[in-house]
This record gives sequence, C-alpha cells and structure tokens, in this order.
Amino acid sequence: MAPQLRVFVPPHPLLKNWLALVREASTPMPLFKTGLSEIGRWLTYEAIRDWLPTDEVTIHTPLAPSAGEVIRASTPIAVVPVLRAGLALIDGMMSVLPAAAIYHVGMERDETTLEPRCYLNKLPKHFPDNALVLISEPMLATGGTINFVMQELIQRGVTPDRIRIVAVVAAPPALQILNTHYPGLVIYTATIDEQLDDRGFILPGLGDAGDRAFGTD
Repeated sequence: MAPQLRVFVPPHPLLKNWLALVREASTPMPLFKTGLSEIGRWLTYEAIRDWLPTDEVTIHTPLAPSAGEVIRASTPIAVVPVLRAGLALIDGMMSVLPAAAIYHVGMERDETTLEPRCYLNKLPKHFPDNALVLISEPMLATGGTINFVMQELIQRGVTPDRIRIVAVVAAPPALQILNTHYPGLVIYTATIDEQLDDRGFILPGLGDAGDRAFGTD
C-alpha cells in the first residue's frame, strides 16, 4: 500500500478534559495557556511512544546488575514551534523532551487572502540525517502555514517520516494538503473539527489560539 497521512486522536480523558477547557470562550487567559501546555505534554508523550530509538544497556542497581533500555543519545531531537500560538504548547512538550533543541518559525496570515507570510526563520541550514523533528502548531486550518514549515524542513534534509506534528485542533483542508504532499506524515491532535468559516477559522475550533494564550486581540 502507498504511504498516506496518519492522524491520531488519543482517547485519553485528560486530553478530553483540557480540550473542553480551552474550547470554552469564558476560560481566562492563564488557564487557557495552562490547558494548551497540558495538551502539548500529553500529545508529545503519545507522539514519541513508538518513534524514539532506544539502546539496550546494562545498569547497576544497589543490589545487582540489570538489563535496561535508554533513549539513543546520538539521535538529535528538535521541536519547531510555529509562532505565536505554537509557543503555548512548548512548556508541556519540553517537560517530556527536556534535552530537545528548539528552532522558532514565525508565521502570520493575511486575513484577506489567507496566505501565510514568514517573518522569522531560525531553522538551521541543514539537520543531521538522523534528526527527529516535532512541529508545535495548535491549529491546522487552511494548511498554508504548516505546508510552508514542512517545505522548509524538507529543504533542510528532514524527510516526512522523521517529522511529527503536534496540534490541538485539525480541520479537513489542512489534512488534505498534508496528505497530498507528504504521504507517510504522522499527526497527533486532540480533535478533528468539521470545517472552516469564511475567515479561515476552524469551526467549532477554539478561536485564535495565539491571542487567547497571550492576552492580545
């Protein structure tokens, strides 16, 4: 079978609880930000479950030698938050992967054309051949922004099978674009919503994740 996009929505009660909290319009900014961080934590835990390579080692307990298994130290791990909203997931993600490098990409969308524009790109010129990259992008809506970030990573030597996306809400237009251009890509999201409105916002969604996380309009 030809590779195709895989989207996982973990059925964890904690994820459902935090998703309900961040969807609620009356949730205050500090609690909203906490909710996104917690979603980032649990989705990252799920995303790396069968992905990080490990090595078998011998350890020494206080009583006797024992077989053990550790994450392979020679595998570079990077997290790419898509600014601004992607920053709201970072604390939770880094609690799971504290040694990961962070490379920022700043994106904004023209609210008339819905086309993305990059205003900050801190990606390295080239990633190591064995690097694993997690993209932090809470809202996968029209697909323009995430498609740009994917192209930038691929130009720097990262293949789709070494990229995973951590999102909060995904919508069909973005998923269709990713499936067309990046078969084999894996996404972990708290939910998949049905549609976009005429402004390109996900319905029912949770509003503008960046504004709500940082208290701006």
